Amino acid sequence: MSKARKPNLILIGIDSLRADHMSLYGYPRLTTPHMDRYAARGAVFENTFSPHIPTTPGYGSMFTGMDCFGMDVVALRHEGGLAKHLTTLAEVLGGSGYSTSCIGFSGNPASRGFQKYIDFEGWGSWEAGRSHKAENLNAVTLPELKRLSKGRQPFFLFMRHMDPHSPYLPPRPFERIFYGGDEFDRKNTSLDPVMKFMPFCDYFASWFPPGCTDKDYIVAQYDGAVAYMDACIANIFTAIETLGLEEDTLVVIDSDHGETLYDHDCYFDHHGLYECTLHIPLVFVFPGKVPAGQRHADPCQMKDIMPTILDLLGVPTKLRFDGRSLTPLMHGGPRPPEPEFYITECTWMRKHGWRTPQWKLIHALEPDFHFKPEVELYDVLRDPQESNNLAKAEPGVVAMLEARMQAWIARREKETGRPNPVYTNLNWHGKGCGPFKTSRQAYNSLHIGSPNAAKALQELRTQRGAKKL
Repeated sequence: MSKARKPNLILIGIDSLRADHMSLYGYPRLTTPHMDRYAARGAVFENTFSPHIPTTPGYGSMFTGMDCFGMDVVALRHEGGLAKHLTTLAEVLGGSGYSTSCIGFSGNPASRGFQKYIDFEGWGSWEAGRSHKAENLNAVTLPELKRLSKGRQPFFLFMRHMDPHSPYLPPRPFERIFYGGDEFDRKNTSLDPVMKFMPFCDYFASWFPPGCTDKDYIVAQYDGAVAYMDACIANIFTAIETLGLEEDTLVVIDSDHGETLYDHDCYFDHHGLYECTLHIPLVFVFPGKVPAGQRHADPCQMKDIMPTILDLLGVPTKLRFDGRSLTPLMHGGPRPPEPEFYITECTWMRKHGWRTPQWKLIHALEPDFHFKPEVELYDVLRDPQESNNLAKAEPGVVAMLEARMQAWIARREKETGRPNPVYTNLNWHGKGCGPFKTSRQAYNSLHIGSPNAAKALQELRTQRGAKKL
């Protein structure tokens, strides 16, 4: 490779991967041994948050370096494309002479700017059989990686892994490596409340084994899907080595958001502003540029990823990001932390909140379909599982956090010249009825019946001007 050629970028985005179910982050099940070993070559960030969930604002923040005010995106069903004032990572690198390819993310507004889009089958159902999602991804990614490696230009390859995203249907032997029980035990009633939740029960029935009664089996399927994907990602790591790309390629691993499993009644999905959804993995590996063996506890967010990548690649830009590069930490320097921050969701509920090192405030902007209270307050230090709502017991803390949140909102609205998007995206649910008036209305209105319906929520149409295969 010519000394004048810029480094390559391989960005592995793993949909719905919660950090606390990775052995890389201390999970007792060995779910990510290959990523564990690979991450030891670089820097692991232990407290990375995706504050604006789910997929569209999550990846939107990663691909623009902006928070929800800067990118003006908060909803999964974002109407239209990204605003013209935004420049994506693919657009910056494409304008700097990079070949850019996107695997498995065509049609979503956040994926704007790639020169080439390649899709693969990343969903599934019980009827269709066990899902070989990661193998399907590898089948199209490895040839594309080989093609890019032979080119004269540096390249940016993004791949969106779908294995941790429901349906969780890992192939054998991964479906039972973390489960030795009887998933059809009629004495086990742990899935009863799941199957009684009418908005999602038809969807669950499309991929749960018929007659399954044990929620631990479904959780084990999630973990098995992560382990299966990890084994397939090892093929990507091997290809990087055999193609001679290791010394000239920055590899980044992250997720758009986490996942709720049997947590907080938000069964097997990724809504709810709880830690299991907000806390995500983040890894940078780049020999010679990122010293090996690092683990950083400093809090960081999705908006920090793009400026960090451009910093490590040595690609200059005049863009002003809401995020800040993490490279000072990688080289032992100071980086003022951002310990408290604004959080939003517009997936199946419209809520926002404020998180500090100790407290989590969640404030519903309209009634939700779980019939939860309007205000939730958790002491995340003493109650990391967020099981004890202290809103009524600690009204002073609620008032303090609400004031800090509103002051932040006012500041960002002034800086951007636009209203808070969580206030203006009133058709976030796609029902055209405006905000829900009651939880019963939300419960009766929101429904997902099949994997195809779930897929349609995220994959709208291919971006104009891009090539799709």
